[in-house]
Amino acid sequence: MRIGIDLGGTNIAAGLVDDRLHVVDRMSVKTNAPRPMEGIIADMVRMTRELCARNGLSASELDGVGVGVPCTANQQNGCMEDANNLGIDDAPLIGPLSEQLGVPVHFDNDANAAAWGEYVTGGYAEDSFLMMTIGTGIGGGIILDGKIWAGINGAAGEFGHMTLRMGGEPCSCGRRGCFEAMASANALIAQARDAMKDSPDSALWTLCGGDIANVEAKTVFDAAAAGDQTAGALIDAYTTILAEGAANLINIFAPAVLCVGGGVSRAGEALMKPLREKTARLICSKNAKRSTVITAAKLDNDAGIVGAALLGMGRQTT
Repeated sequence: MRIGIDLGGTNIAAGLVDDRLHVVDRMSVKTNAPRPMEGIIADMVRMTRELCARNGLSASELDGVGVGVPCTANQQNGCMEDANNLGIDDAPLIGPLSEQLGVPVHFDNDANAAAWGEYVTGGYAEDSFLMMTIGTGIGGGIILDGKIWAGINGAAGEFGHMTLRMGGEPCSCGRRGCFEAMASANALIAQARDAMKDSPDSALWTLCGGDIANVEAKTVFDAAAAGDQTAGALIDAYTTILAEGAANLINIFAPAVLCVGGGVSRAGEALMKPLREKTARLICSKNAKRSTVITAAKLDNDAGIVGAALLGMGRQTT
């Protein structure tokens, strides 16, 4: 049995994963960033021990713990680097976590972990596979020739930080107009809150209980599904921006599969149908006999947990 931990900008999700790579138990807590790394590690330790206790295990009986982190995972020193959404620049993770749990701990970028989990367990036969994760930020995992492409310093796949609009919305990375700043779940929430101020009769107000602070990405999709015009316009604009980023990735990599994961992907075809249609109009290879397949993650939000649990189990990286 192994523990997989998906450290996100909004939530820390942990799951107990069996030898068949099924999540048999899980729990989640708020990340509450920014805060000191010691508090985040303490939550990981507590969650690991609680999951073990609930399933009749001790932490020492685990085969290992894997963590997907929303930043560069420095494999040489075990530190998290440039975790902008957490307010952390450089912080040790592997040493303190393994010392407190007494088991081997491995980590990697969260989108790399999610991509690997989805690729290994999802039955994909293709040897080129991109995963775009849409949550608090936008992450990316690149699999080429059946291996994760990590780049020269482990920082490859930062899809969220390609510029879509120079001088646009400020991004946590310090640049402006990044894909993440315009098309993450947080970006959609900000766009919805702005639109609500001019639309007092929108169903968005009802769905959030009259408190604009309660708006989530799901709120926008739910309101659009109910026929709300304000929400419908938001989704149309949002998927247009998302398609620009997806088309850039396809034009650069021409992968067999572009897989969309993260919390926003739970919207299903309400997201995927317009994304496919709009992306198809933007790619350079419109007349190619074979095109990139754009699909939603099969593991849903379990991809991050399962992928993290797979770390250290013969994961191939190049």
